[in-house]
Amino acid sequence: MRNSLLLLLTAVVMAFSGCKNGQKAGKDADNPFFTEYTTPFQVPPFDQIDTSDYLPAFIEGIKQHDAEIEAITGNTAAPDFENTILAFDKSGKLLTRVGKVFFNVNEANTNDQMQEIAKKISPMLSKHNDDISMNAALFGRIKAVYEKRKEAGLDAEQIRATEKYYRDFERQGANLPKDKQDQLRKINEELAMLSINFGDNLLAETNKNFQLVIENKADLDGLPEGVVSAAAETAAAAGKEGKWVFTLSKPSMIPFLQYAKNRALREKIYRGYFMRGNNGNANDNKKVITDMIRLRAEKARLLGYDNFAAYTIDENMAKTPAAVDEFLNKLMTAAIPVAKKELAEMQKIADGEGAGFKLESWDWWFYAEKLRKQKYDLDENELKPYFSLDNVREGMFAVANKLYGITFTKLTDLPVYQKDVETFEVKEADGSHLGILYLDYYPRDTKGGGAWCTDFQASGWENGKKVDPVISIVCNFTPPTGDTPALLNWDETSTLFHEFGHALHGLFTQGKYTRTAGNVPQDYVELPSQVMENWAGEPEVLRMYAKHYKTGEVIPDVLITKIQNSGLFNQGFDNVEYIAASILDMDYHKLPVPADVKDLMAFEKGSMDKIGLISEIWPRYRTTYFAHIFDGGYAAGYYVYLWAAVLDADAFDYFKQSGDIFNKDLAASFRKNCLSECGGDEGMVQYKKFRGQEPSLDPLLKKRGLK
Repeated sequence: MRNSLLLLLTAVVMAFSGCKNGQKAGKDADNPFFTEYTTPFQVPPFDQIDTSDYLPAFIEGIKQHDAEIEAITGNTAAPDFENTILAFDKSGKLLTRVGKVFFNVNEANTNDQMQEIAKKISPMLSKHNDDISMNAALFGRIKAVYEKRKEAGLDAEQIRATEKYYRDFERQGANLPKDKQDQLRKINEELAMLSINFGDNLLAETNKNFQLVIENKADLDGLPEGVVSAAAETAAAAGKEGKWVFTLSKPSMIPFLQYAKNRALREKIYRGYFMRGNNGNANDNKKVITDMIRLRAEKARLLGYDNFAAYTIDENMAKTPAAVDEFLNKLMTAAIPVAKKELAEMQKIADGEGAGFKLESWDWWFYAEKLRKQKYDLDENELKPYFSLDNVREGMFAVANKLYGITFTKLTDLPVYQKDVETFEVKEADGSHLGILYLDYYPRDTKGGGAWCTDFQASGWENGKKVDPVISIVCNFTPPTGDTPALLNWDETSTLFHEFGHALHGLFTQGKYTRTAGNVPQDYVELPSQVMENWAGEPEVLRMYAKHYKTGEVIPDVLITKIQNSGLFNQGFDNVEYIAASILDMDYHKLPVPADVKDLMAFEKGSMDKIGLISEIWPRYRTTYFAHIFDGGYAAGYYVYLWAAVLDADAFDYFKQSGDIFNKDLAASFRKNCLSECGGDEGMVQYKKFRGQEPSLDPLLKKRGLK
């Protein structure tokens, strides 16, 4: 069976000439994935990887992994931790190596050939995963070790790895009868393809299918000079010299919504944004989403759950959809009145100016900026000169140094997948190597939207030695224009600190087993990232990094005070749009079989009407471009950012209470319990080891002005 499959996949490779730059596909010996990397720190050899290398490497990786699984199941010795759990934990090395490079690059710097490979490999990988998770002989051996784990002399880490793998196999259908497993295989394959289709459609809708082209300079009225210059550069790059082009990437769209006086154009660009995937064209996502919702409900029922939300959350700290609903509804009840108050204040400004209209969703950013100026005398353009990208980056490095003693040294000799990517070596306080960090800052047509952190090599353990991590942060920040460096707004500054928190989690992870090292529940994942945002706005920290890009002047105290005073600005909007999206996600995934949604837009409206969402605010992600849940692994899990926010606010409050936000003892405990060894026990157990008690909701409510 496997040999026949391999022949079939080889035929696919021969038929697909995924070459770039006119190169011919090389022989297997020339494929850089087939040997250990010889690059410094064993980073991926991006300068040697050709697009044509991926598919053969995937196929060989699947072949090798199959052989490793057969070796485990064919072992005549009695199952034990070494010959079963450890052997499985360390299997699939080649497949992991190529997958980490391909999928990361496909998100950050894709092309048509990469997207075609993704469509070809997705069903192969789905089948391969199902072949493993539904392998009765393999599960039988894992179960045998699991049942004797307490009497086999295993240490706590070995017991946890065994329990996690046993649970994984149960949740992936190992206990199902053959006919049910066949159904599950079909569902998994369909879901994998639908996710890819969703992502491809959204990428086209965001980066290709909409441009706001301005020819009349008067239509730029109100926009800051830097925003206008960036739009001119975008136009020139698109062959539209003498015009100005705005796109749906947030560094382009948000400033336009904040400052452009032309209301009709604000509506046009915002409609372009919130109608993505819902335009009845070739990139419409409605059918894709309808099928995904139905299939996820079917999958959950097959595995013994009432709905997909119950299946997902069963593994999280929250445990049940009811607990998540209660959490979200409590916060929405607190947030809606704040948002309505903000709206009333903005409407008053508009009325005072004789606007003569009721505010709509595309007006929110414009009048919020006026409100910020009125209430706090704070203009974001006042701040941006103090937040050059280089200074913000050095600031977050300095915070990590003061907390953990680590240092960052820029390297220029490492291969990168795109010319703008920067690389840094990370060292411990004693000078020993800790890992490598890639930073990819700016939007491009080949990159997905948003910001994320991932790895090309996870921290691990191989042949008795620690494997050092290679971590990557990918963003879509305001790029430099002309002689002006990249100047970040406050949201972008916070975002960089956020993703850096994820990076620290990856850099600090310790553990001998792939399954447990750094592995935490989904509603814990955002704790390491969100807690870092707290340091970004502290006066002591701002004075470390917020320096004028021209003069080097440290940000004046008057601006720091304004930042502090405006900390609760627009919190009603921010919280309501996020909670609304989280509730929409839950509503889709609480649907039982048949989960047949006839009209997605009507369902979305019903979900939002139910919670009293005001018409001037859309959920942060509407259904047809909700990538987190349809292409990002957060299905029935978008709530986790807010759940983790309770933890991060409580954790930072602990530092504040100590009288030293760089408290070395607390930093060491947080690193050990919440970042390095966090996979060693359940999320709340690890957090309480640091905090000494359950987290309190009060710090979050106070921080967000909801109490």
